[in-house]
Amino acid sequence: MSGAATFAWGALWGAVSLTIVGALTTVLVLVERKISGRIQMRVGPMHTGPHGLLQTVADIVKLLFKEDVRPARADAMAFRLGPLLTAVPAVLSFAVIPFGAPLIMRDLNVGVLYFLAVPGVTAVGLLLAGWASYDNYSFLGGLRSSAQFISYEIPRTLAVVGVVMLAGSLRVSAVLEAQRTVPFLVLEPLGFVLYLVTTLAEVNRTPFDIPEAESELVAGYHTEYSGFRWALFFLAEYGALFAASAFATVLFLGGGNGPLLPAFVWFLVKTLAIVFLTMWIRWTLPRFRSDQLMRLAWKVFLPLSLVNLVLAGLAMQVVAG
Repeated sequence: MSGAATFAWGALWGAVSLTIVGALTTVLVLVERKISGRIQMRVGPMHTGPHGLLQTVADIVKLLFKEDVRPARADAMAFRLGPLLTAVPAVLSFAVIPFGAPLIMRDLNVGVLYFLAVPGVTAVGLLLAGWASYDNYSFLGGLRSSAQFISYEIPRTLAVVGVVMLAGSLRVSAVLEAQRTVPFLVLEPLGFVLYLVTTLAEVNRTPFDIPEAESELVAGYHTEYSGFRWALFFLAEYGALFAASAFATVLFLGGGNGPLLPAFVWFLVKTLAIVFLTMWIRWTLPRFRSDQLMRLAWKVFLPLSLVNLVLAGLAMQVVAG
């Protein structure tokens, strides 16, 4: 394609991705409230619309019209930039996710590396938001988020390296093609568990949500945010959750591979199953302490990820033999 056509296609896909992330956030928030209600033996939101279906719509309207407050001593530019650096990577992650054979923006040669690298910018946004707020609770939340991202990024990447070894490529389409007969979940069960758990830490989900930790940090890095800027943090969390779940489907569950149903349907079913699992975990397990979380990353997950690399090598020998 020409340069103009490439730019137009990128702009169109960016607008579509932003729309998808916004719609997903609206739906997933409502679904999580209903799931949490079932798990905790209550009904969840019921009063706005039939069976509470319009509750998240009402929340969006409230956030859009809520006053945008900024602390007097906050760094104005950094305060505005923090939410953007958090939300934009969640949208950019969708560029390499194959929702079906033609439904992918770019099948990059380094698509897997791209997906691992882009969400890492979120850590900068969280740290910047906490620092710029000129608030001790926000600053501690930002520091916790950066420490958590760095710690769990290493075992997460090593878990994905095992998949790359089996596929022999960093291209997303090659990873899917290598799972035509057997999904990598069968060959890499430990890698799947490591990826899933470290992803919970990457997107600040319970039991790894210590950057927010309402009991001691009042909400952490976004304590001083309100209105639309606060909504961007919310959008980033649920957008990143869906993107990470979708990529788990690509890496370990064969993407849209499946009998009878269209690839797009299989892809959504597998992805939403992982999303449901993460929500189930959130409303079942308590939060870790900060020291427990760091110990788990460096003393448990890092050695296990190295073991997983050895197992991936053995799996390569079995497949080749």
